[in-house]
Amino acid sequence: MSSGIQVKTKTAAQKSKAYSPELQSKPSDKLNPKTIDPFGAHSQQPSAFAATYARGGIPCRLVHGSVKHKLQWECLPETIPFDPLLITLVEGLRETRHPYTFVSKEGFKELLLVEGAAEKAIPLLPRLVPVLKTTLAHADDEVFDRGLDALVQLSAVVGPSLNDHLKFLLTNLLRRLMDKKFREKVTVALQKLEQYGGKGTVAIIKSKIPTYSSIYS
Repeated sequence: MSSGIQVKTKTAAQKSKAYSPELQSKPSDKLNPKTIDPFGAHSQQPSAFAATYARGGIPCRLVHGSVKHKLQWECLPETIPFDPLLITLVEGLRETRHPYTFVSKEGFKELLLVEGAAEKAIPLLPRLVPVLKTTLAHADDEVFDRGLDALVQLSAVVGPSLNDHLKFLLTNLLRRLMDKKFREKVTVALQKLEQYGGKGTVAIIKSKIPTYSSIYS
């Protein structure tokens, strides 16, 4: 008899657990909480830029500040060869994850600010422009935005030397010019390109964007 009572008692307990609202609501969640990987599948297959950054191939690191972030260089930026670092940083503009987005954008900007940047950057234009073109063709708005900023920064440094390569980039600018969200920024960027590239830049821009109005007209 006692054995039969024990079986019934056990069954009742099982029923109680089965219908407990607290335990029915994903009981395993409390025992094994899910850990979200911020990098998702990308952590298993890092991009070329992320891999280069991880092995110390980019001589600067992100320093988190209380108000804003900044880069800390392992040596003076003016002592660093632009080849291949400047190209690597442009490739990093296509990143969509932190800290690579900040490192690539800020690193490119700061490298172009060093003394003699023009002499170092101009010979690299045939290799820089195709990478910039890919960045400007990216579907991600923030990637395009970084690419556009980088293009203007590069133009400010190399001046008319960019004109021979500019036509390869204008198709992507035209596409975004048709987007109301980017119309004003692309227009300003084109004006900057004309300003830094000189009057010869106007004919190049108009060859791809006939509606462009020169800042000199």
